[in-house]
Amino acid sequence: MSSDLEIEETNLLPPEPRGRNLLEIRAVRAVMRSRWYPGVLQIPVAAVFGLVAYQLLAGPTSAHDNAGTALLWVLWWPLIPIIFVFLGRFWCAVCPFGALTDFVQKLVGVNRPVPAFLKKYGIWIIDAWFITITWADHVWGIVESPWGSGILLLIMTFAVIVSGAFFQRRTFCRYLCFLGGMSGNYARTGMLALRADTEICATCTSRAACYNGTEKVAACPLFSFPRTMDSNANCNLCGNCIKSCPNDAITLTLRKPTQELWFMRAPKIEESFLAMAIMGIVLIQNITMLQVWNDLLATVNRVTGITSYPIIFTAVFAVGVSLPVALLAVAAKVAARTNGESTRQNFARFGYAFIPLDVAAHIAHNLFHLLAEGKSVFYTVAALFGQHQEGSAALVSNRTIAMLQFTLLALGLVGSLYTLRRITNRRYSAPARQRSTQLPFMILIGVLGALNVAMFLFPMAHRM
Repeated sequence: MSSDLEIEETNLLPPEPRGRNLLEIRAVRAVMRSRWYPGVLQIPVAAVFGLVAYQLLAGPTSAHDNAGTALLWVLWWPLIPIIFVFLGRFWCAVCPFGALTDFVQKLVGVNRPVPAFLKKYGIWIIDAWFITITWADHVWGIVESPWGSGILLLIMTFAVIVSGAFFQRRTFCRYLCFLGGMSGNYARTGMLALRADTEICATCTSRAACYNGTEKVAACPLFSFPRTMDSNANCNLCGNCIKSCPNDAITLTLRKPTQELWFMRAPKIEESFLAMAIMGIVLIQNITMLQVWNDLLATVNRVTGITSYPIIFTAVFAVGVSLPVALLAVAAKVAARTNGESTRQNFARFGYAFIPLDVAAHIAHNLFHLLAEGKSVFYTVAALFGQHQEGSAALVSNRTIAMLQFTLLALGLVGSLYTLRRITNRRYSAPARQRSTQLPFMILIGVLGALNVAMFLFPMAHRM
């Protein structure tokens, strides 16, 4: 049934419209075609990564005084979802793990094909890893422990080396990186889209140089074929296909934020699942930073006699992650009664409508750490050079932070409602069917938006 649905959507529904091709601008084209791009950016990023890793493992044991903790969790982590919105998966083009994979493959790589089970279940593995790391952070205090963060980086580095030694291209980045699922979902809201002109591709005789590479240009690191690519989820804007295409068939266009979500041709249930799981994770992250969390712990201790934090948090975490997923399933079942499609199909398709709110809530949460603790980055890095400074870590007032958070949530709420409307209007022609399909999802978007607003009404604890 789902394959028939995908064929119907692919053949009958109009494709995503293209914007202006930025590669027509000489400066942009020169950068993307340059042999120095993106390598010239990987060098400073790798240097900072090395400093972060060293500080986490050998620097001060207190997160408050550790430059690695500040750079990783106060600066980089809040900026990542913002980068995804504006530039898609561009971070993956300059990420040290990608460069490390390339180095290992040149040194000892045996270039085995990606295992079939990774191709089939890779997204689920990524989902599970992302959820597990978030759980482990609260149970073992990874973020608050420089050593814990350092161990996490070592584990990932080891996985990158093993993957690069055995498998082709950037298998780890595509199928195993815990950021992969989140970056893929968030990149769909991105304002840049790399695509290929299929009419030109139809006459190409280069044997898919854009995918396989040439003698001078490496193959696509994330296994994406530009000719059939209709999503930003697995494109890191590395420019390899632009350099290797002999026919100038590749375009890089500017588009409206979230536009890709309106034109999903083959929605996947695991991607919708991750969108709702992240929604639950963000809500849990907010709750655990409020005073009400300590009150809840005291109540559980008093009523049940359970004093183990890992046990209590695991139960709350399981409920928090599962609840948005379950609510989407309920909304999908309600919609299925009137739109003639299965609950599974509705779950997969309309989960994408929640991604704008997902991104907004995530950025709003991280924005608190960036703006309320941003000066800690300056203080801890300056301390490495003997310049010890003290003072408030806040970059702006709490009132300004709150205004920005509520503005982001409003934009995310509007974005999700508009995306929902565009998906239903594109899928169904009858107004009555559109309205009956939209209603349960609209209610759920409103509920989740209200929950996030309620969280940000209360003062939050600092990370460092």
